[in-house]
Amino acid sequence: MELSYWEYKTWLSNIDFAVVGSGIVGLSTALFLKERFPKAKILVLEKGVLPQGASTKNAGFACFGSVSEIVSDLKKHTEEEVSKLVAQRFKGIQLLRRTLGDANIDFLKLGGHELFLKKDEALYDSCRISLDRINTLLEPVFGKKVFGHHSNSFGFQGIWGEYITHSEEGQLHTGKLMQTLLKLVLGKGVHILNSVQVQGFEELQSGVSIKTDKFEFTADRLLITTNGFASQFLSRDVRPARAQVLITKPIENLAVKGTFHFDEGYYYFRNIDHRILFGGGRNLDFKTEETKEFGQTKLIQNKLETLLSKVILPNTPFEIDHRWSGIMGVGEQKKPIIEQLSNRTYCGVRLGGMGIAIGTSVGKGLAELVH
Repeated sequence: MELSYWEYKTWLSNIDFAVVGSGIVGLSTALFLKERFPKAKILVLEKGVLPQGASTKNAGFACFGSVSEIVSDLKKHTEEEVSKLVAQRFKGIQLLRRTLGDANIDFLKLGGHELFLKKDEALYDSCRISLDRINTLLEPVFGKKVFGHHSNSFGFQGIWGEYITHSEEGQLHTGKLMQTLLKLVLGKGVHILNSVQVQGFEELQSGVSIKTDKFEFTADRLLITTNGFASQFLSRDVRPARAQVLITKPIENLAVKGTFHFDEGYYYFRNIDHRILFGGGRNLDFKTEETKEFGQTKLIQNKLETLLSKVILPNTPFEIDHRWSGIMGVGEQKKPIIEQLSNRTYCGVRLGGMGIAIGTSVGKGLAELVH
């Protein structure tokens, strides 16, 4: 790519901070860096026309972890660790809402419900037995007992009679979230270049030399926020995890409202614009879904349609309008990686499917780490 003097001078010279990735974490990092260093020149590089990965492709859940997820986490983590994880998600959502404003992101606190399929009787019993323990554990986080029983008021079939509901969970509009965040960051004077793929970098004594598929330039500091694609740049425990999603055409008199999980959070659905958005199923084939490639598989799409017709909308005709996928970043631990990698290079990755809940706070934490 041949650059003019004006292009180089305006966008690529005297860069204080280069941020790789314009998802929630990348843009939040740029935003909070501007707060700390108002005169800094910040450049965000994004390989897609829109943010790739999961930030514009997620389901728009403002959630903190269903009962079955927390029961599962307690088998691998201490109570203190689980409490801290949930607190980080809750505080992250509050930071997101304060930063962008509820009206700008269509935030609605309609509650988050966990369903239990008939085949999952043991899981259902385990969660009901654990409810008091989990409510007590998390009461200091939320200031009240948030989990309770909820009758099957939406007429789902093939499930046990009650949901377990989290009263503080909500939903939002993913597109409006990212649009608002982009406007906010651009309004602060941050530069964003799309369709530019970073291919590598080399840390020098005077800065970081960054090579892209379009040009090369130097920045004083480099911050990597590519989450599911992070393994290209760093050797940490973070790997891609594809999530497949579909959405129906509008359904007349759709009664379903709220966010819903089942099968330990591997399936999730919600209402939006008189439609049902439904995603998940990577537990059907973990190996295939550990990929950086977008796309759908017949195995998962057929399962989603079957569950949609038999469990979620058993007596309601529907048509599928659209399908897509997103790439998350996961690892053995659910705690995100916010680290200084070397003298001038940092990263904020491995959001574990909780990008909406913790993306803003990970960006803030990364910006505060820089010196």
